[in-house]
Amino acid sequence: MSKILFFIGIAILTLNACSTDGPDRSEQPKKEEVLYEIKDGKFTEWYPGKKQVKFEGNVDVKGDREGKWTFYSEKGNMLSFTFYAHGKREGYSVVKHPNGRIHYHGEYKNDKMVGVWTTYDANGKNKQEKDYGYPDSE
Repeated sequence: MSKILFFIGIAILTLNACSTDGPDRSEQPKKEEVLYEIKDGKFTEWYPGKKQVKFEGNVDVKGDREGKWTFYSEKGNMLSFTFYAHGKREGYSVVKHPNGRIHYHGEYKNDKMVGVWTTYDANGKNKQEKDYGYPDSE
């Protein structure tokens, strides 16, 4: 009988020794992935995993968008681009359907749509145009 109690005692001690009272390493908070950077005046944002760029473009000294800004799909296809001046849309803009065909394009002046904007369906047909005119110079 004492041998059985001895083995039961050893078993209990062994099981207690194998259990961890410390923090479960799998539950420790993971380091949050930083998905953007600004380096030498260029802003870059990635999709999770940092294997593919999502947005990229230049920034001015205030951190406002400047020049051409491009947006990419998770597969790396260019989906749109727009030109900026001091954080405001200024110039040509193109947005594409996921299949790569142009969805719409037009021009911005002082962050407002101007001139003729053209829209297409995903097959590149059913062209529609809307003229926003050109407001007086500001």
